[in-house]
Amino acid sequence: MALTDPLGDMLTRIRNGQQAKKDSVMSPASKLRARVLDVLQREGYIRGYSEEALGNHAGLRIELKYFEGQPAIKHVARVSKPGRRVYSGSKELPIVRNGLGITIVSTPRGVLSDAEAREQNVGGEVLAEVF
Repeated sequence: MALTDPLGDMLTRIRNGQQAKKDSVMSPASKLRARVLDVLQREGYIRGYSEEALGNHAGLRIELKYFEGQPAIKHVARVSKPGRRVYSGSKELPIVRNGLGITIVSTPRGVLSDAEAREQNVGGEVLAEVF
């Protein structure tokens, strides 16, 4: 069965893996997923990721991060979904938890965090929020 929301699937795998206290989780690979993981790694929410074979296809092994036994990611949610896309200009990007979290945005300059998008003065599709 084909996935209708591959990015939402990856975020759910991360959420479930952290609830189960796993060291790492696997997800099928794509360019968008890798760029979102780059943002999560830059912002310190995951330790890193690497490409591995997942059956006949490429996969991503995502190394989860914990602090004093608690997951680094308390909440991760998909904002723009296949049935309802959400776009925002650089001035209207949502602020998550009064600046303690991040919004991941797909812009013409690549996938960026909300702070990076504001700095570069670009808007785009609001993919997810993380704190």
